[in-house]
Amino acid sequence: MQTNKKIMFFLIPSLLVLLPTGCSLPNKPVEVVFLPDSTQEQQNASVAKRFQNPAQKGPTVVESAIELSEKYAKLSEQAAVLQQKNHASTAENRQLKEQVAALKAQSQQMQKELAEANDLLVEMRIELNNWKVDILGFRDEMRDADKAQLQALLKILNILGGEVKAESAQDKEVAHPNTELTEQDQTDARSARNNNVR
Repeated sequence: MQTNKKIMFFLIPSLLVLLPTGCSLPNKPVEVVFLPDSTQEQQNASVAKRFQNPAQKGPTVVESAIELSEKYAKLSEQAAVLQQKNHASTAENRQLKEQVAALKAQSQQMQKELAEANDLLVEMRIELNNWKVDILGFRDEMRDADKAQLQALLKILNILGGEVKAESAQDKEVAHPNTELTEQDQTDARSARNNNVR
């Protein structure tokens, strides 16, 4: 509308200037044709469309609001469920961490006790091996002591005038090559000799 006024404002003075100069007017009256402004028409059309009721293509505003509120309610419920699961998972995670800490302390204590028990077993084995060596060594010493005692008893018997039938170890092996005297047999033989001496 303003554009039309501007055009008229410029057109009328230019016509007034041309009339006194001697231009003859045509027989027909001149029609002034105004070209429509395309942007103006588009704006007018868009404004007009705003206030017109469009054809019902989709849901109404109320239906959209109801649908959105239902979606919001569902999402709120899902968020609440997920939040509860998150709290439960956090509590379970905290509990598991406490259990891991307790089990770790127990594991360290058990490892310490096992190391001590292992050291004790090693010491006991060393002592057992030493004891075996000592026993084997003492066995020879005990044999030597028994031999010396028997020789002393033989001398005492000879001095007292008793008859002693002495068998050497070689004679025993010849007489009984496959038999070995057990400790019980040896102790019985010693006690018998002691009784004979008395």
